[in-house]
Amino acid sequence: MTTPARIPFPVVDEVSRHCLQEEEPETVHIEVHLPGRLDPARMRKAFTEALHRHPRILMREAAGGWYRRRYEWELTENPDVEVVTFPTPGRNALRDARTRALSQAPPLSVSPPIRLEVVEEAHNTTVLFLTINHTALDGPACLRILATAAEIYGGKDNSPTPAPIRPPDPPQSTDTPSNWTRPARVAPGTPEKSPGNGLLVTELPLPHRPKGSPYTVNDQLMVTTALTIAHWNREHGQSPHPLRITMPVDDRPRDMTMPIGNGTRLVEVPFSPQELTRKPEDMPDLLRRTAQRTRALKSLTRPQLGHGAGLLTAPVTPVAWRAALTRGLRRAAAPWTSTTLLSNIGRIPYPLDFGEEAGRAHAVWFSAPARMPRGLTVTTASTAGRLHLALRWSRTLLGHGDGHHLRDLFEHYLHTTEAAR
Repeated sequence: MTTPARIPFPVVDEVSRHCLQEEEPETVHIEVHLPGRLDPARMRKAFTEALHRHPRILMREAAGGWYRRRYEWELTENPDVEVVTFPTPGRNALRDARTRALSQAPPLSVSPPIRLEVVEEAHNTTVLFLTINHTALDGPACLRILATAAEIYGGKDNSPTPAPIRPPDPPQSTDTPSNWTRPARVAPGTPEKSPGNGLLVTELPLPHRPKGSPYTVNDQLMVTTALTIAHWNREHGQSPHPLRITMPVDDRPRDMTMPIGNGTRLVEVPFSPQELTRKPEDMPDLLRRTAQRTRALKSLTRPQLGHGAGLLTAPVTPVAWRAALTRGLRRAAAPWTSTTLLSNIGRIPYPLDFGEEAGRAHAVWFSAPARMPRGLTVTTASTAGRLHLALRWSRTLLGHGDGHHLRDLFEHYLHTTEAAR
């Protein structure tokens, strides 16, 4: 019997592993809506084959003592469990699947750390729920797995469409607010008694952007998120503070060569209080400023979590000691954590076409973990010319009614970015 190959945890995986909490599991949820039905046996076979075509996903955390210097992933030849399940259809099947995606992280000790639920809805439609343990994997990587499964199942080409080519921008100086000030926190709303995350998904029109605009839809979403939170905080009596919004940047290819794992790097986009209290006619200037900042941040070459995380995870002491240190530093740094996270997946690059009977995806939602101290994440993607927005929050900060109000604010401010000329 061959010994399974082992891979040391990358920096992102180790930091996440140190800070796990049962109350708010680190899950990423992907929700894909299809117009038809899938055959259970064919779907299980196709998804299993997709896992084998991307063998890096077939992994589990290797056992080890407290004194070990690293966590390690152990690669397996086959899944340890049945990854694809078909829950019993029913009136609350969709709601229950969303709840499980937020509250039940696939264990790291079992290969692979991903689960797929196939929920059959009324009118012969189907919803796929991918639940990912974010300590091991991120959403774009797992969407690549699903696209491979769709191609195997439906027999149709699910290659990614080429990303739009934008000419490089000339270097520009921008007046960027300082990152040395404590950022605003999302003001508490009406918290719920039970811990965990809440979720609201909605579909909106893609924002209009005049031809030749110096900003992108991502910049419109960034400004919308900042204005939404600034408005929310004013309503709840919080004094103005600078906002910092974490933005994942993913430079990986979307084809079969895409590295599987946590492949995004995080940058922080700052906003001063004055920028977010201007008149509507100032919107074009705010969008241009934001575009300059996001382009500058994307062009920087830096480690995924910054240089400090690399030092923190250097294997010079037992991993249990580093875990205690990491948790302590995270608590101490909580007041300086960014206000929120905006993860804009952008246009879904794959057709996600499962053939004639199941059809092609017409809606895809993602949501990222929303642990405190941020307590709120905003995730967007676009499919079939529509914007799919997911708001996810910590229930110790916000309640379901708060989520609906934030959704309404987001829709309002998204529309104001369209009026910019």
